[in-house]
Amino acid sequence: MNDPIIVTTEGNTGIIELARPEKFNCLSLDVHERISAARAEFEANPAIRAILIRAQGKHFCTGADLVEVKGKLNDPAALNHFIAFGMNTLRALETSSLPVVVAVQGLCLAGGIELMLACDVCFAAETAQFGDQHAQFGLIPGWGGSQRLTRLMGQRRALDLMFSARWLEAGEAKEAGLVNYIVPDADLHQAALDYCQKIATRSRPGIAEMKRLAREGADLGIDQQMRLELDAAVRALPSDDVAEGLDAFENRRTPEFKV
Repeated sequence: MNDPIIVTTEGNTGIIELARPEKFNCLSLDVHERISAARAEFEANPAIRAILIRAQGKHFCTGADLVEVKGKLNDPAALNHFIAFGMNTLRALETSSLPVVVAVQGLCLAGGIELMLACDVCFAAETAQFGDQHAQFGLIPGWGGSQRLTRLMGQRRALDLMFSARWLEAGEAKEAGLVNYIVPDADLHQAALDYCQKIATRSRPGIAEMKRLAREGADLGIDQQMRLELDAAVRALPSDDVAEGLDAFENRRTPEFKV
């Protein structure tokens, strides 16, 4: 049996590649376990500065492995574990200290869009399509889709997408705030990797703090948000990375942050 994901590195980028193209890269419990293990491995490696999630085949991911879901319907404990583990896997990506970039081709549906939403930056192929299929099959999002879609798109747009189960073309998904970059299909994986390699030159603690500030400040009032940022900025100033950055600026060179 082939591994359902392939874990590699390219420079300072850790790559998690969905490798079930014959099943449209659907997400089984085993896939979630391997994604979780790879993320933890990359976080523990000081040389890794970014994570790239991509997929083999024509489509990025069409959702959960519904054959596996159906097989667990008479086992509430197993079903709860499957949903909860997937929820925790995606939350751990979202809260990872590393920036997480995702490259989407073809269909990105239901559990696939939930995986995409848990990442920080999304590259989409020109022909990519995004949708939430849960309502079409009497299902409810269980990996954060209803919450992250609402945060990114606004309530009306998110509810429309969930109610209708319609697919968004890449351009509409970008306009709605779900996608950052649209690139030609043939350039997708290289463009996303190049982006990862670029941000891999940044300060790893600095990037981690930016992620934390964006996440923790989202539900705070403006005064609390400013205090959160002020505290982080002042705390960072005595760091080695700030000293290196300022010296590089003064001497007109590229900073070289320590691993």
